[in-house]
Amino acid sequence: MIPSLSLAAAMDYPQTRKTEVVEELHGTQVADPYRWLEDDNSDETKAWVIAQNRVTEDFLTTIPQREEIRKRLADLWNFERTGSPKDFGGRWFFTHNTGLQNQSVLKVSETLDGEARVLLDPNQLSADGTVALAGFEPSEDGKLLGYSISRGGSDWNEILVRDVATGKDTGDHLKWVKFSGIAWTKDGSGFYYSRYDEPAAGAALTQKNEFQKLFFHKIGTPQTEDKLIYERKDQPRWAFGGGLTEDGKFLIIHVADGTDPNNRIFYKDLSKPDSVVVELLNGADANYDFIDNDGDTFLFRTDLNAPRHRVIAIDVKKPSKEAWKEVIPQAKDLLQGITSVGGKLFCEYLRDAKSAVSMYGFDGTKVRDVELPGIGNAGGFQGRKGDKETFYSFTSFTDPGAIFRYNLGTGESKLWNRPKVGFDGSAYETKQVFVPSKDGTKIPVFITHKKGIKLDGSHRTLLYGYGGFNISLSPGFSVGRAVWLERGGILAVANLRGGGEYGSEWHLAGTRLRKQNVFDDFIAAGEWLVKEKYTVSSRLGIQGGSNGGLLVGACMTQRPDLFGAALPAVGVMDMLRFHKFTIGWGWESDYGSAENPEEFKALLRYSPYHVLKPGTRYPATLVTTADHDDRVVPAHSFKFAARLQECQAKDGPPVLIRIDTSAGHGAGTALSKMIDRTAEEWSFLEANLK
Repeated sequence: MIPSLSLAAAMDYPQTRKTEVVEELHGTQVADPYRWLEDDNSDETKAWVIAQNRVTEDFLTTIPQREEIRKRLADLWNFERTGSPKDFGGRWFFTHNTGLQNQSVLKVSETLDGEARVLLDPNQLSADGTVALAGFEPSEDGKLLGYSISRGGSDWNEILVRDVATGKDTGDHLKWVKFSGIAWTKDGSGFYYSRYDEPAAGAALTQKNEFQKLFFHKIGTPQTEDKLIYERKDQPRWAFGGGLTEDGKFLIIHVADGTDPNNRIFYKDLSKPDSVVVELLNGADANYDFIDNDGDTFLFRTDLNAPRHRVIAIDVKKPSKEAWKEVIPQAKDLLQGITSVGGKLFCEYLRDAKSAVSMYGFDGTKVRDVELPGIGNAGGFQGRKGDKETFYSFTSFTDPGAIFRYNLGTGESKLWNRPKVGFDGSAYETKQVFVPSKDGTKIPVFITHKKGIKLDGSHRTLLYGYGGFNISLSPGFSVGRAVWLERGGILAVANLRGGGEYGSEWHLAGTRLRKQNVFDDFIAAGEWLVKEKYTVSSRLGIQGGSNGGLLVGACMTQRPDLFGAALPAVGVMDMLRFHKFTIGWGWESDYGSAENPEEFKALLRYSPYHVLKPGTRYPATLVTTADHDDRVVPAHSFKFAARLQECQAKDGPPVLIRIDTSAGHGAGTALSKMIDRTAEEWSFLEANLK
């Protein structure tokens, strides 16, 4: 039988020790009774994790539909899927999954439509599928493959090199790599990458990540001989990403300060031996996204004096701002991204969170709009200057999408690959509404459900959001969401301030002292769904991960009456100490810092861990995190769950935590784990949204 609220209220949560940890911050006494849970290596914390998982599992096993949901997820996920192909030296590289493989396999073919062979199978790297292919980049001639792997979901990567012809590794092995690409030289002799110093023993998953360095690795040499290209001993927070121009002449160095969108661009002229690094754009006055070069002229997408972005050209021989030229002016829609292929620029616009793509020449002359298959999300359009065609993908909430070949000359799209999925998307509809927030700002919300439903408040509804770091939420297919829809659920996705849907002004409206706008937007979306009788509060669930986990934590504590259930995943729950672990300091551009007196007050007002009140009836909650999450360390979720269990009203629904093992922040998670996790979440919602 489905667990009743009385059964949930009688649950015996693990006893969590409280301590008398109190700090004075800017004249305010702040209690932190569960700080000991920050030590994930202690025996006491490990025992607590085991006890919490046992209680959670005991509850979930009483939900009869859990196995039914898990089986449907596995059945629906069992379809063949192929990634967009990329050409290197006449060889075509693409990812492929037969259906239920934990990790997709990298394949290579000598011709686009020829027989492909397996080049790298990450499923062979571990028995449980927890070693993931984090990234790959073939050399320009297609003879060598640089690839990075992640173990157990950690952000730490190792880079290895494989001979494409033989399928064997060369012996090159680079460690302590994080937040890095692989940028090959034109002759394939080596590549540029970024790394940190080796952390202290036992602290790899918690120690602050500072002083990243940019290196060059020559193939066939040990990592100890890698050449240091750039570092800044005076800037511990700066991170460096290296990329080469297609002509191989310039090394473009992207310099970031945490997640602040205002970045710097440096470059190094590789045609001149021992050339120095030139600080081309060092003001951090805007966001600059390098697109391509035409000789000594660099093209950038930027929001300088253009919150929705435009394209500018800078001649590096005449770099003063007075000499800059505007190539493509700002439009009414957000210019979300630009790719360069075949001597053309593909401008990917976001029109009320939906894709629109236009093709331009390097001189800014518009060639045509790309006719997309419908309303959804398009991506791809990559290649080289000499290419005559490119590939792009297209998907929506109810359509798993397809990959298309696009002819640059004629503008014709031809289907290249469409997966066969056992889900009838035609039985559902998606609409977009604009919901007024607390201050009157209109918030776009996508709503997807079965056609012909009655708006009588009877439907279980899942409201999803993110609202941060300039990240946009666009329509996209998810097997998990498809099963939710099949079982009669409604899906609502809200485009909140703090995201990037309408450009830098929209993003900034949800940051620092304005972060409460994000929570107001999400709450307004929930209230609107109830008001319009899509659902009622007791049947309204909310979900979000990472910054979205913070969103869920903040909203369920501010309006516990509005929601029936909450799924905060890998959330930032302690807003006063997030900057003390791994890369957390990099989020201060969005959140602010507890070191600042004014920002401290704002953070304390919504920090989920700190605002919980004893005796409050909070929604049924399933907190999820993972033991290898070294981005948002699991201590956030540990402390929040412990405090939530302490504060939950005696007659309140269950508040549980699931701690996954050999998993991290989300990227590279084994498919089997994804299926199990989704089955747990959907069954938890069905048991509690009544």
